Amino acid sequence: MDRALSFIEEHHQRHIGELEDFLRIPSVSTDPEFATDVNRGADWLAERLRTAGIDKAEVIKTDIHPIILAEHVTDPKKPTVVAYGHYDVQPPDPLDLWTSDPFEPTVRDGQIFARGAVDDKGQLMMIVNATEAYLKSSKELPVNLKMVFEGEEECASESMGPFLEKYKDRLTGDVALICDTSMAEPGIPAITASLRGIVYMEFFLKSSNRDLHSGLYGGAIHNPLNVLGRVIASLHDDDGRIAVAGMYDDVRDLSAAEREEMKRIPFDEAAWLETVGVRGTWTEPGYTTLEAATIRPTVDMNGVWGGYAGEGSKTIIAAEAGAKISARLVPDQTPDDIMKKLQRHIREHTPESIEVTFNPLGVGSAINVDPNHPGLKSAARALEEVFKVPPVMLRGGGSIPAAAMMRDVLGLEPLLVGFGLDTDRVHAPDEHFGLDRFRMGIESIARFFSYYGENGGA
Repeated sequence: MDRALSFIEEHHQRHIGELEDFLRIPSVSTDPEFATDVNRGADWLAERLRTAGIDKAEVIKTDIHPIILAEHVTDPKKPTVVAYGHYDVQPPDPLDLWTSDPFEPTVRDGQIFARGAVDDKGQLMMIVNATEAYLKSSKELPVNLKMVFEGEEECASESMGPFLEKYKDRLTGDVALICDTSMAEPGIPAITASLRGIVYMEFFLKSSNRDLHSGLYGGAIHNPLNVLGRVIASLHDDDGRIAVAGMYDDVRDLSAAEREEMKRIPFDEAAWLETVGVRGTWTEPGYTTLEAATIRPTVDMNGVWGGYAGEGSKTIIAAEAGAKISARLVPDQTPDDIMKKLQRHIREHTPESIEVTFNPLGVGSAINVDPNHPGLKSAARALEEVFKVPPVMLRGGGSIPAAAMMRDVLGLEPLLVGFGLDTDRVHAPDEHFGLDRFRMGIESIARFFSYYGENGGA
């Protein structure tokens, strides 16, 4: 391991330069106009894996965006790590809020600014660089390693399920290493103990075959925009509980001991609010802000449209209105069941004179991590050695659909080790990643490989 760690230190500047090259590729998966760039990102990453010394790295086409499957098996007796990451990124909009070009990486005050810097190109490259450190310094990895790097995480990982089913015989392993999460706070590493699932869809309300004059038809027919407002208002009661029938039927609450454990997680609510410019919280009764943001189900509107929003006036009743809506799920909630309950609620709050249609956009299950898995113990040891403090077990409020898929299809326990911070502006303008965390992440993964490889991962 010592030679690998020396290699990491010696090649830190090269690793930064390669990350900058990767970040220059606008691999936006949600916009078809960037499809060529997504393909270019996959090709770049596969070639980088080959130069790192990986035995086999393939770019496998799917119906949407490519998935990279890489393998380096050194000894069948060693434990096998299946590493996951995603090379696609969110759209950079709004562009005028970026301090610098989102696809021209810029280093300021030790942070690298670019779309995808922390989510997830920077964290993905930590796995690649840690692997290279062993293969170039000692020619051998402490573990067998397989990699699945997808290009659709930001658009619900639609191709991942079929891909894992098709290639599951090649993806057998002992643990799924996923570096797409966050630290507890600066200087305090974390292993994520749970993630919420997600249901995401859009729906459309239509009343007429064209926009109508509000003076001739107003007051006589249902206005889709007015109906949309009523639907949105019906989703929660005045106390903040979700008002969708059956939403809490399968919700598993944490035990008293687990909630006490959460209280030990470093969390400065005032600083958390100040960072994003929010004046106050609005949580489900009986739960703290941190609990509401991580372990409870949610329903949120993600976008609405309809009518005229240009300059000046245009007095119409829009023919159609629409919205995007998402729900975050907790363990035991089933995405298909929640999708049906949301759709039923919307239909029940839409008058018969309005046609309602739905377009599902993606689902993912919630996950809980086995606290006794040897991979977690190896990761905790590695993180404590690098950061000089033991890692905190976090509850994550976000979703990584592929994590649940790897558990359900491949039978792999997810090991969620991330190096982002809440202040990294993930999905927002001026996304960035600390170069110190980039280096420490590479070292942490290298140490994890060594410790997990000892004694067959036990």
